[in-house]
Amino acid sequence: MSGHSKWASIKHKKGAADAKRGKLFSKLAKAITVAARTGGSDQAMNFGLRLAIEKAKQANMPKDNIERAIARGSGEGADGVILETALYEAMGPGGSSILIEALTDNKNRTLASIKTICNKNGGNLDAKILWQFDRKGVVRVEDVSGIEDRDTFELELIEAGAEDLSWDEGLEVIGTLSDLQALEAAVSGAGLIVGSAEPEYIAKDKLQLSEEDEGKLMGLLELLDDDDDVNAVFTNAA
Repeated sequence: MSGHSKWASIKHKKGAADAKRGKLFSKLAKAITVAARTGGSDQAMNFGLRLAIEKAKQANMPKDNIERAIARGSGEGADGVILETALYEAMGPGGSSILIEALTDNKNRTLASIKTICNKNGGNLDAKILWQFDRKGVVRVEDVSGIEDRDTFELELIEAGAEDLSWDEGLEVIGTLSDLQALEAAVSGAGLIVGSAEPEYIAKDKLQLSEEDEGKLMGLLELLDDDDDVNAVFTNAA
């Protein structure tokens, strides 16, 4: 069982705080725009867009903001801004590995910003660590009190494609990207409220850090996550 990383727990709490000050809305809008541009504006045909919209709704993002983001992605927006995805590899404190996923309209600006954050906080962007991670579909649930028979439920998840399960804090289900939709359907079909269902980079092996290095890493990850262009941050730290 993989278990939740400390960063996964911090990220959730931080997301709630970001939502209160509106910072999260900008990132959610970017994700919706890119999903609509990539797979079209029909939620029934675009699973990625549906997930992005659900995530925005859970953060209480206004309907008008969501619709504008979809319009931008489908070419109906008036601003003409083109968003691109970018992935950066870095080493962090204690020899930790970090992947930084960005949605940006200016890759040069984003790279410069991320490099500055890393250089000032014990990180090194000149790293090749992508091989240490697998791209997986991950479904997370906070409240699992509605599940009376966990053994039966786990069997249903395995049939839907679950490769790894963790009940450490709520529920975390990991499977292949191709099985993400089936896993999300199995979880929601059991009456649970899906907190998130999206592609993530999962470390093949977890790294145990000293308390000092762990504190430095968490500080670096929070600073990276605070950057307006950064969509998600992943690490191999346990």
